[in-house]
Formats: sequence, C-alpha cells, structure tokens
Amino acid sequence: MIVLLFGPPGCGKGTQSPRIQQWLEIPLIATGDMLRQEIRSRTRLGRGIESLMAAGGYVGDEQMNRMLLRRTSQADCAQGFLIDGYPRTVNQAIFLERLREKRGLPAPIVIHLQVDEDMLLMRLSGRRQCAECKRVHNIFTNPPRVEGLCDCGVPLEERNDDRPEVVRARLQLYAEQTNPVLDYYGGQNCYTLDGMRHQDEVFNEIQGILESQLVHVRPRRPARSTRG
Repeated sequence: MIVLLFGPPGCGKGTQSPRIQQWLEIPLIATGDMLRQEIRSRTRLGRGIESLMAAGGYVGDEQMNRMLLRRTSQADCAQGFLIDGYPRTVNQAIFLERLREKRGLPAPIVIHLQVDEDMLLMRLSGRRQCAECKRVHNIFTNPPRVEGLCDCGVPLEERNDDRPEVVRARLQLYAEQTNPVLDYYGGQNCYTLDGMRHQDEVFNEIQGILESQLVHVRPRRPARSTRG
C-alpha cells in the first residue's frame, strides 16, 4: 500500500503521520525530516540546500527523486509506505508513478488536509520545538509552562523556516507548485479533509477512509468499519 499525506505547511501532517504509521505498521518517509537531517549532518546535499530551505524554497526534483528512490529501495518499503512531504511537484508525482508501476505497487491513497491560511500562519509562526524530546509547543495555542522552555526543561527552538516572512513564502510556493499535484491525483482514492478540527477527529476520519480502501488493515484498537 502507498499513502500520500498532503497539505500546506502547518496543516497537521507532522501530527497525523506518526499516528498513521503506528496504526498501519508501515514505514513513514518524512522528506522534510530527512532533508533537515542532511543539513545537520553537513552532507554534500545538506550544505547545498541549507540556505534554500531557510528561505522556504523547494529542493530540486532530481535531488528529491534520488533521495526517495534510495529510501524506498530499502527492504522495509517492499510492501508500501506512507509519505509526508513528497511529491511536491507534478514531475515528482510522475517519477513516483513510474516507480510504483515498475515495482508493481498499488495506486496511492491521497489524504489532503485543508486549513485556512490565517490558521496556518498562527500554527507555524508560533511553533517551537524541543531539541531534546522533540515535543512541539505553540506559543499561541499550546504554550509551555515556562516561557521559552519545553516542559522537560530544555530551551525551545524556532525553525528558520517558521519565521513569518518565510512562512508566507512557503505557503505561496505550496499553492503554486503543489496544488497542481492534487489535480494530478484528483478523482479516485483522493480525499480532502478539514484539518481545522481537533487532531483526534481528523485521525478518526483518516482511519475510516483507509479502512474502506485497505481491506487487510488490522488496527491496533477497535475502529468503525466502512465495509459492507
């Protein structure tokens, strides 16, 4: 199975993707995390994309395709995977489709989380992450007990690409380049969900969609079945 999780920065993909991964027991490929790790490790790719990502830009198709090909060639991806952050362009979607056909994998299930721009700006510009436990706080909606500190006591950090001016650039780029990808996948097995709701409500709807599509899914906890 292949599940593609779409949505603009701040829509909740980072919250939902680990829950889906745990529930379905499939590999999670979070390309944004992979790219940030390349930067932290000071690899050749990381050094080349650091300033681009800090400004809210997209990494080139060739580099993204190569990284995805390398990751999906690993043994744990033989039966499918969940992707957060790819494809972001139509050319990437075409590359993934050819790869899928070559490996005999099923057509992807596309989950698109839709959130208003004002909410996205608040979520992203207020986001602060702990470098130690990785917990994410929001100074507007989910502030820590002590300003500037994670509840575990470690100072919180603001990602460069969460600065308000960068957030606006990221949202504009998403609309220009990634919305056409949704048109590419439009139709069967493509679902748009209201991402403004509580994360549990969103996850429950995702479960219902996947249960209706993936007949061999065995959830960890009882969940409603949409099959007849």
